[in-house]
Amino acid sequence: MSETDTPDENQISDDDWAAAMQEQAAAEGLTDPAEPAEDDGSPYQAKPASQLFPDFGQAGAKGGSINDYDMILDIPVQLTVELGRTKIAIRNLLQLAHGSVVELDGLAGEPMDVLVNGTLIAQGEVVVVNDKFGIRLTDIITPAERIRKLRN
Repeated sequence: MSETDTPDENQISDDDWAAAMQEQAAAEGLTDPAEPAEDDGSPYQAKPASQLFPDFGQAGAKGGSINDYDMILDIPVQLTVELGRTKIAIRNLLQLAHGSVVELDGLAGEPMDVLVNGTLIAQGEVVVVNDKFGIRLTDIITPAERIRKLRN
């Protein structure tokens, strides 16, 4: 400090810090420089989250492009085709041997259920192509039908 300077001239006041922080916040886009900061002890003014992050909730409703789904296309899921089910007592299960037949509740010619991660998404019929089993989809479950089934 020089002899000509008074202690008040070299001291940085709280108002100077507040002004500097307000200026920095405005430069970083955190506040609107035309609006004064709220008097909550902080020179920063919070922006609503709607201005910070895109609204992902409306992307599908507005018919978003196929690129909206690119990030999930490589996620593996478990696809299951269910011929039928049955309940069996442990006594009978332990008696099963090579060649045993287990009766299922599905009927011959009845559509098979196609499940993805345990959720029914379609029905179809069994086909054989080049000595391998496959399924030809005959009915796709709509999202509205899936929601209705969840409520029942």
